[in-house]
Amino acid sequence: QVQLVESGGGLVQAGGSLRLSCAASRRTFSAYAMGWFRQAPGKEREFVAAISRSGDSTYYTDSVKGRFTISRDNAKNTGYLQMNSLKPEDTAVYSCAADMLRLRGASIKSTEYQYWGQGTQVTVSS
Repeated sequence: QVQLVESGGGLVQAGGSLRLSCAASRRTFSAYAMGWFRQAPGKEREFVAAISRSGDSTYYTDSVKGRFTISRDNAKNTGYLQMNSLKPEDTAVYSCAADMLRLRGASIKSTEYQYWGQGTQVTVSS
């Protein structure tokens, strides 16, 4: 079992930046692939970015490529999502998730993640 706690959300103007953090409760954080997903009001949850256990492989949805960067610090049991050039359409609740089953790479499917944080609100004003 692992608990995940997100932080770093907030209100920002379009073009601004935010850095989300995902703190894991267990020292075995390096044994989990990690993903970030978001859900806007009235919409389905969607994949944003994912990173492999070691951090050597990253994946992004097309709409955030070149603007968002996923990373992790296994020594600190923490994952990050750096979000630059934010747009109003990025407004959503952002959640991090951990997958202990995948040995290589990281999934873009929310159903393949076993552990989830509570989410943090990101609001981008125009």
